[in-house]
Amino acid sequence: MKKIYLIAFSFLFIISGFAQNNPFKMDKAKMRVETISSSDNQTESKQVVKPLPEMPIPGRDVNFVSIIDIGTSANAYSYWKKLSYLWVDQDLNTVVNIHRMGGVLDPGGFSGDLGYDISKNGGTTWDNMIEFYVAIANPEEWLLSSARYPQGGIFNPAGNTEPDDAYLTYFTPCLYDMPPPWTHVHGVSDLGDTTYNTSIFLFSNDRFHQYIPSGFDINTEGKVFVIDDNENWTNDSLDYRDSLIIYKGVWSEEIEDFIYEREMLEALVDSSCRKPFDTKVAFGLDGQTGYIVMIANNGEAEQVEGFQNLYPIYWKTTDGGEVWSGPEVIQIDGPSGMNGIVNHHLTDEQIFELFGSNPPPRTEISYTTAFDCDIAVDDNGRLHIAVVIGPTGLDPYSIITAEGYLAAYDLFLENPYNPFCAVPMGRIRTFRGYIGEAMTYDNRIQITTNPTLDKIFISWLDTDLEDEEENNRPNIWVRGFDVHTFQRTSGSLLEDGPTNVTLFSEGMWQAHLFAAPKTAFESDGEITIPYVFVELDTADPNPDLAPIQFKYIQDFSFGNGDWCWEYCGEIHCGWVGQEEINQVEEGVIVSGNVPNPFRTKTNIQIELYQSENVTVTVYSITGQHLFDKDFGRLNQGSHELLLQLNGLSSGVYFYTVAAGQNRVAKKMVVE
Repeated sequence: MKKIYLIAFSFLFIISGFAQNNPFKMDKAKMRVETISSSDNQTESKQVVKPLPEMPIPGRDVNFVSIIDIGTSANAYSYWKKLSYLWVDQDLNTVVNIHRMGGVLDPGGFSGDLGYDISKNGGTTWDNMIEFYVAIANPEEWLLSSARYPQGGIFNPAGNTEPDDAYLTYFTPCLYDMPPPWTHVHGVSDLGDTTYNTSIFLFSNDRFHQYIPSGFDINTEGKVFVIDDNENWTNDSLDYRDSLIIYKGVWSEEIEDFIYEREMLEALVDSSCRKPFDTKVAFGLDGQTGYIVMIANNGEAEQVEGFQNLYPIYWKTTDGGEVWSGPEVIQIDGPSGMNGIVNHHLTDEQIFELFGSNPPPRTEISYTTAFDCDIAVDDNGRLHIAVVIGPTGLDPYSIITAEGYLAAYDLFLENPYNPFCAVPMGRIRTFRGYIGEAMTYDNRIQITTNPTLDKIFISWLDTDLEDEEENNRPNIWVRGFDVHTFQRTSGSLLEDGPTNVTLFSEGMWQAHLFAAPKTAFESDGEITIPYVFVELDTADPNPDLAPIQFKYIQDFSFGNGDWCWEYCGEIHCGWVGQEEINQVEEGVIVSGNVPNPFRTKTNIQIELYQSENVTVTVYSITGQHLFDKDFGRLNQGSHELLLQLNGLSSGVYFYTVAAGQNRVAKKMVVE
């Protein structure tokens, strides 16, 4: 199928190549030109609807996920923007889904009102359509304060253990005197007393030109951070004011609500880029270390000649958001680019398919991020950026989207002294999806952590049907990454890669506009990631405007046995031109254990690049922790580590050698 796909696009571009001098043989997606209708009224469209293929019968036992109906909304625009809709609080065993009202469960309801669905027992049972914000009408009966793209989370006061004593806090743009500019509304809803709801309006002015916030987080100190682009649309055209707006909300016991301050953060972009494409914020466990990341081009990264690409730009705080240092750019391509991208993203075969028989050197191939990102901060305060990367097209800020040329990554800032690692999470087959003719979405990449922030899970949408060239029949895909051992989850027993969450479920090939939470549930090593997706009426001529049903995935999880204990693909760190830092084996080489198989004794052979404290941990094939041995501090050089393992039954086991901060996992067999 791939060859046919590539040849078809080669033919199309040969036809146009005489006019455009386009060296590529692939299709590409251009940047989205965002036009947002204030009333969600789109012109009538005629969509060609294909029937879903017959679902195959699995040839082995499959753990089908459980999917239930929760709330509804008047149309798909409730979930269109990739925002913080779904929030998990592990301490309260509570999950909440925020959305606009309307739909089947709200007869006669209005899409400018807001509500939420909530489960206080880990997603088992739900109370749905709890309305907390009602738009206000003027005498002409036009609803002036209609909410549009809400996001929010659970604020749990310090020391509280009861869901009914916590609050939903939200932040949304609204239509007030018809934007532009946008008015923002924030407030809270008491989860125990649903009659207590607040709404406070924040208006644009000559300095703060409010738009649609895309970043949202609540740190461990209970402070809310919201990030927005400073965009002036008063003349019906984009005027980006070279800055981001940071909203910081602090809880007030006196008024039982958040008090917000806003400030500007200079965030320049190249004139051809016009504005940031996505902006996110996240904090670590200490509540002090945080990052803001935007996808843009600010002119600071080196450009491969003839191309203009997008890349991550970030700011860091270590004092809870009082001061932000930056911006810092991440050079993903070129002679100074990331080794994991420049030298490893494309195979030699793909480069020949892309450029023909006379390809450029790898350092002269331009790469770009796609237009979405998400971020997290791990338990050591290190930044993780979830993003899709592919070759740059000739058009400015376009991305080549032919099958196999895109991949999801975790760009991981290993420590302040070492550069970013490019952690491959999965190849992507399709890129952009269409709902009718008016609404588009890309892979909607999102990041989720476990509560202790030592495991990262990156999710995205992709369509794996051979006759689909667009991302119109999406499944949810996910892969996990352990930030300490550098292990990743394995897609199946048969192959390494991401996991198809909606495989053989009612969400298969129709998990539209999904949302993942910032945090998952975790219990006894089992990490459960809730998901919500939108059920569309694809037979409607305007499916983007038809009522929708939210679908909640209850029981998708990863256990200890789902992590790849054997070699599961390289993780490349460092920059091109410097000695590569392969973080999987940085600081220690583990040659294996001798003898293998063995009965009770075996020697693990290692080589240390520097003096380190060394420990060995043994696990069962299912990931159960069995044994630890601390060898103390060993000098630089070669060593044999004797393991005496009595009482183990015959079978396959795994062990991890830890040398300082470095981890290497291997397999051993007991006879």
